[in-house]
Amino acid sequence: MLPTLRVSLPYTLALAVLAYLGFAFALPSLGLDQEILVVIGVVLAGILVPVLVDVKANRSDSVPTIKAPIDYKGETTTLYVGNLPYRANEDVVKELFQRFGVVVNVRLMKDRQTGRRRGFGFVEVAEKDGAKMIQKLNDFSFQERTLKVREAKERQENDDSDE
Repeated sequence: MLPTLRVSLPYTLALAVLAYLGFAFALPSLGLDQEILVVIGVVLAGILVPVLVDVKANRSDSVPTIKAPIDYKGETTTLYVGNLPYRANEDVVKELFQRFGVVVNVRLMKDRQTGRRRGFGFVEVAEKDGAKMIQKLNDFSFQERTLKVREAKERQENDDSDE
């Protein structure tokens, strides 16, 4: 079952019952069968509840969250993080690594043509916390994927510019 449906289903059913009771007792002069009243209630609830749930979700999303930037002044090291779930974003990865120390920066790599994440990235951390993070998070199960965490190697420049 979809998560949004799981959340809205009880409200939909409750609203359907209320609509049924409202139509059954408030509008007996319409002369409609009870089955039709139930269908009207379910249809109204099926339209109103998702709209109301969506409005509530948009209100909570519009409240800005203030995140204090980390002004770490010490030595840092960069960790390579591989086998990341494609749905993971920088904030989720930062939150995971912050459990084990100071995180300065997170960069997740994206494909240039499609803009989709490539499943790996780099996390800049305090040097004193780097070894502990590698130990704790390498082979760690994260969103149904097994992370590969190790110290990042320097990028090597190609001297073959005539190719």
